Amino acid sequence: MAGTGSDAVARPRARAQHLGPERRRPHVLDTALQIAVSEGIAAVTIAAVAERMRVTRPVVYACFADRVELIDALIQREERYLARGITDALPRRRVEADETVFVEGFRALLDTVSARPDTWKLLYGNPDPAVAGSFGRGRRLAIERCTRRLRPTLRAWGTADAERKLPALVELWVSAGEGAVRTLLAGDNEWNTTELGALVGTAVYRALRHA
Repeated sequence: MAGTGSDAVARPRARAQHLGPERRRPHVLDTALQIAVSEGIAAVTIAAVAERMRVTRPVVYACFADRVELIDALIQREERYLARGITDALPRRRVEADETVFVEGFRALLDTVSARPDTWKLLYGNPDPAVAGSFGRGRRLAIERCTRRLRPTLRAWGTADAERKLPALVELWVSAGEGAVRTLLAGDNEWNTTELGALVGTAVYRALRHA
């Protein structure tokens, strides 16, 4: 009996880590993101997430009421990363921005993409009809911020008819950022963030400066 007791002490029974819903929620979202990127957002279900996490469905349901709520939370979280990255492409240091400011901004954007590529792959993927309204919120926020930043810059540059041109130039700026992201994520080219940031940043600066 002594040996049995000794063995029990030496080899305690493994127990699953206990996490409350608040602490487990980020893990659930990370798992949902992995599934969405590898298999498509339509593959994200409560059952699929539970299976990949090796937990029971009630564990996932304790974090999110249903699949739609889970996906919506995922999209909102990833859109915040997207919006933050696009905002990094804005000139921060001075109103009368030069080419260097734009190049550094686009490099910062692409570094953000490189550090968290799954976010960007998800948001440029196929939207699920159940959560279609979730897509685009980050882009709208980026356009709003770009508009606020570019308006005084155009005035400082002395751009003619600046207010009328502003929406078109903001769209050009944001679209250029999206194009740079897609190029970086394509995986079939040899661009790095430094070179691509310099190319796109220079092109956008020249387009805006001489509009």
